Amino acid sequence: MSDEVDISENKLLSEHPEVLTILLKDHTTQKNIFWATDSYASLGKGYQYNDLITIEFITGKNGMILRPRAVKSAEEQTQRSKDMAEVFTPSWVCNAQNNLIDEAWFQRKNVFNREIIDKQGVHLWKTTSLPVSFPEHKSWKDYIQEKRMEVTCGEAPYLVSRYDTVTGMPIPLTDRIGLLDRKLRIINENENKSGKWLEMVQKAYKSIFGFEWQGDNLLLAREALFITFVENYKMKFGKSPLLKSMQYIAYIISWNIWQMDGLKGVVPDSCRNNVMEKEMTLFGEENHLVKCPGCQMDDIKKHNGHYCLLRDWGNKDPKTGENNRKIRFIDLIKI
Repeated sequence: MSDEVDISENKLLSEHPEVLTILLKDHTTQKNIFWATDSYASLGKGYQYNDLITIEFITGKNGMILRPRAVKSAEEQTQRSKDMAEVFTPSWVCNAQNNLIDEAWFQRKNVFNREIIDKQGVHLWKTTSLPVSFPEHKSWKDYIQEKRMEVTCGEAPYLVSRYDTVTGMPIPLTDRIGLLDRKLRIINENENKSGKWLEMVQKAYKSIFGFEWQGDNLLLAREALFITFVENYKMKFGKSPLLKSMQYIAYIISWNIWQMDGLKGVVPDSCRNNVMEKEMTLFGEENHLVKCPGCQMDDIKKHNGHYCLLRDWGNKDPKTGENNRKIRFIDLIKI
């Protein structure tokens, strides 16, 4: 994996310190995201399972600690697969599955690329060269605002494909296959004014979602989405975006790519189970055992942990009048 693909937290901190702070934010707890893995526990204080991921522990002399799965040792990859069922999907598989989504939306095949197998039996794809055309009664702006989610997203290879998460090989910007990559290609083909381009890109980012348990993967995914924005802006306009534009994209990412136990809809390990708490009774203060009802009954609606919050972009809270109202992820689930 090249240095260009492996995002340097030191470089990110040096060039955009405010951005790294935003990308570490957890909006449910109003703290930073946390490691939620024992992979780094041997490094000591600051790297334990429940420790928050802070700038000091991933930059400076610690700047090489956070690395993509593709450059982790085979032993560590195997251990993480055992502990957390962590399995990363080759880009050609992500492409094939994303193609099926677009085939259903466009009602035709090979919209963004054509899947091929070379003489060595390697699965590849060939990017279509002509601008994407749209079916009757659907516009390119409709496509941009279509909501897409990658569950248990890891480093988010279905959303952005800067590199193959299995081999670590970089993928050229024009040949990327992620769900967000495709939206950005459409915007690049249809909008040339920087202000309008930024407006549509913000809408694209607001339409892309993903959640992940492990904090290191989550930060890598957030960073990949952020750098993808910078790369596309530079390709389109030949210069870096303004800091305020980068900060807003990072803010959207920090809401839309979040840390969650996907089976419970809460911040990982936030449920209170078998914990002694004090309670005032008629006979004074007594201890009693707290158990999480949701965990006991396997009911996603009854956990006592911190239910994860999202932004409902573009909609107001009917009670407070707040723009982009906050909603709980579980309230989107129909059971």
